[in-house]
Amino acid sequence: MSADVPPSRRLRIDFVSDVVCPWCLIGLANLERALAEVEDEVDVDLVFHPLQLNPGLPPEGEAAADNMARKYGITPDEARSRGGAVRAAAEEAGVSLAGRPDRLYDTFDAHRLLHWASAKGQQRALKHALLAAHFTHGRNVSDHAVLADTAAEAGLDRNEAVEVLVKGRYATAVHDDEIAWRAEGITAVPTMVIDREFVISGAQAPERIARALRKLAAR
Repeated sequence: MSADVPPSRRLRIDFVSDVVCPWCLIGLANLERALAEVEDEVDVDLVFHPLQLNPGLPPEGEAAADNMARKYGITPDEARSRGGAVRAAAEEAGVSLAGRPDRLYDTFDAHRLLHWASAKGQQRALKHALLAAHFTHGRNVSDHAVLADTAAEAGLDRNEAVEVLVKGRYATAVHDDEIAWRAEGITAVPTMVIDREFVISGAQAPERIARALRKLAAR
């Protein structure tokens, strides 16, 4: 390394999110744009953590409009009319919601696979694949066959993914991880926690994220 080039500072980013949250898709895209901007200045360890938007949904899921109406005290028709902001933000972030289904599904098993993929060094690849499964392909990300196929698409072993799903592996770890982040006061996604001290809530602009990373790396 040249003497006039400062060494990179390593930061940890804990990305708390769900795989059926459009703002999480947008937030990750914006984060990755920021990381590309500062790649010569900052090294990052990116770790994904669960925070389910709709824990305990039945196997058939729930209509997205009904879910939003129930949460916010509006009618399903009003819920359907509120998609403009997220579509505009997705377009600006360069991500597609083209296949976004009109139903939401329980994501606990998807988070179990993400926990497993972390030990394999492929968590980020699986996160992208799960987001694409839901938002690009409109697939049911609570279905074990869909999840196993998605793991294989991310470069993981499909048979091992099936074993993780069928045997209920990492359920306690995922449950405890989510409880721990909620105990830290995180109730909305996406939330980025940098080095366990600086919090960025929501799908912030890449420029703001890059600025925060530079500031923290310069300490």
